[in-house]
Amino acid sequence: MPHKSPFLLVILLGLVSLFADITYEGARSIIGPYLATLGASATVVGFISGLGEFLGYGLRLIFGYLADKIRKYWAVTFIGYFISLISVPALALTKTWIQAVILVLLERIGKAIRTPARDTILSYATFKIGRGKGFGFHEAIDQIGAITGPLIVAVILCYTKNYKLAFAVLLIPVILTLSILFISIFYYPSPQKFENEKFLIKNTNFSKDFWIYAFAIGIYGAGYADFALIAYHFKKTELLTNSLIPIFYAIAMGIDAVSALVFGYFFDKKGFIILIFSVIISSLFAPLVFLGSLPIALFGVILWGIGLGAQESILRATVALFVPKEKRATGYGIFNTFYGFLWFLGSTLLGILYDFSIHTLIIISILLQLLSLPLLIKLSKFRL
Repeated sequence: MPHKSPFLLVILLGLVSLFADITYEGARSIIGPYLATLGASATVVGFISGLGEFLGYGLRLIFGYLADKIRKYWAVTFIGYFISLISVPALALTKTWIQAVILVLLERIGKAIRTPARDTILSYATFKIGRGKGFGFHEAIDQIGAITGPLIVAVILCYTKNYKLAFAVLLIPVILTLSILFISIFYYPSPQKFENEKFLIKNTNFSKDFWIYAFAIGIYGAGYADFALIAYHFKKTELLTNSLIPIFYAIAMGIDAVSALVFGYFFDKKGFIILIFSVIISSLFAPLVFLGSLPIALFGVILWGIGLGAQESILRATVALFVPKEKRATGYGIFNTFYGFLWFLGSTLLGILYDFSIHTLIIISILLQLLSLPLLIKLSKFRL
């Protein structure tokens, strides 16, 4: 494939993620109220949301290893997307909350199947163009879908108040996603050829630096409050109206997209110092969103979006620096599982602290994020 542009593959994968995000982010924006209409309790909704995220991260370890074992990255990616995407419009056919819950969990399992293999393909495509720029560009396109999906669903519900119709309409981006994925597979059957063998890590074991990096980012993620908690605070304190909360989230997603591009570009130029800089900036969001007035809280949400953009671009790009080509999907699986598990523990801790003391929550959030800095500084000598 020497004559084919790796950047075009990045664009195609970005479009796949864009339409996929329209599908499942659109669905996730209304799944809670929909389950309520089917008779599910708040306990069920909360439990399923947490279980879904745990499965979405935890199973990546298994499917990353499987992808490396069978070396069929496109096949694993397609299966994951198919399971995840078909589960969404199928929600229009559900009659009980149990049926809906099964589909919600299948959507998360599909994401766990596809992500390590998809990120491995993306790491091959970004080898020559710069992994920071490549992953950053992919995340920016991805976030367009994350913003668009909920807006499409909101418009449908505004005019029809019909949840099933909203889920059914999401079949359109499903078809577009799978079509673009077919095109990508057809034109780029062997994306690993983009990565020059002479520059690869020769040791097939995971290095000490990889484990240090995974632990550092896990600690950082543990201190990163989920937007659900931030939105809960806005609602409880009546700082924002119900209609303004999703607008603040949309702003954060827009900032996420822009920061992914910016951080990705400078990461390729300056290396780990940009990663360290992004951690320092984002660590300041907690006191702003939890203690500030409306303008200050907005600035805090912007910082939160900046940190999220870094997490979804350069944090993923960096994994490929430490992991041998033969175990790339396994590496992504381990990294995501570790990150997801510590994020889950941290999110639970911050939720408990919110009921106990907001000031303690803020201190712990900042400390956990900043505790990752010594380890990242230790890795800053790693040559990109």
